[in-house]
Amino acid sequence: MDGAVTSPTNQTPMRYLPHPDAAKRLTTDELRAHFLVSDLFVPGSLVLQLIDLDRVVLGGAVPTVLPLTLPAPAALRATHFCERRELGVLNVGGTGTVTVDGTDYVMTAHEVLYVGRGTQHVQFSSANVDDPARFYLVSYPAHATFPARLVRAADADVLELGSTSTANKRRVRRYIHAGGAQSCQLVMGVTTLEAGSVWNTMPTHTHFRRTEVYLYFGMPRDAMVVHLMGEPQETRSLIVRDGDVALSPGWSIHAGCGTQAYAFCWAMGGENQDYADMQMVGMDEIR
Repeated sequence: MDGAVTSPTNQTPMRYLPHPDAAKRLTTDELRAHFLVSDLFVPGSLVLQLIDLDRVVLGGAVPTVLPLTLPAPAALRATHFCERRELGVLNVGGTGTVTVDGTDYVMTAHEVLYVGRGTQHVQFSSANVDDPARFYLVSYPAHATFPARLVRAADADVLELGSTSTANKRRVRRYIHAGGAQSCQLVMGVTTLEAGSVWNTMPTHTHFRRTEVYLYFGMPRDAMVVHLMGEPQETRSLIVRDGDVALSPGWSIHAGCGTQAYAFCWAMGGENQDYADMQMVGMDEIR
């Protein structure tokens, strides 16, 4: 713990999302200000965003020379971050270590760590300053306690979906879910598109009983994804790039099409953990 850095996030404000009727009238800049989270991954810093979307907290930690300690923002009214919360951590960078109440978990890319409610100390460090870890953090409130668990990419539950003919051949890895790392309400996984495929989650759907957040990653600087959101008959789009997070309320679709293959982390919180609990939207219904 000596020499660890705690980023000055104690005054992080809460972000509130607009009603779906209001979202129909937003300009591009307003839409991005409400539904897009950028600049989470800052070298040498830990950045948090508090969002009134099932009270999710998103974060990015990029430790370099010194470790980074997870703080408890004042808005949580907690003595430590996980006092009444659970946390999912995905590494999308170089090898790093997450220390949870004195236990070290060494993580390489595409590995996920679950951290349970009641954890008092979480710290992040990198093995190589020149290739630092990039830890993506997703946290929801929790009313039950489950043990910390590291899930390797090879141990995740894998689904093969889509096809090359529809440009959406992809591999879905489920890490935190009912059949994997146990949690109170957090569900978390990673979808990776194969070369030549660019569409994700199409045909699309909504979740009436859950909200979802998408972290897009694995893209070069000159690539982008057009993320589709909004009500099925009132769609809007966000241009997203590597490291951006799109917020998806229960009334919104969430899908995208990129300029090349990419990966994204999907995380959900809400009333249930049933992966199949969704309302499908027919291709002829989307406008």
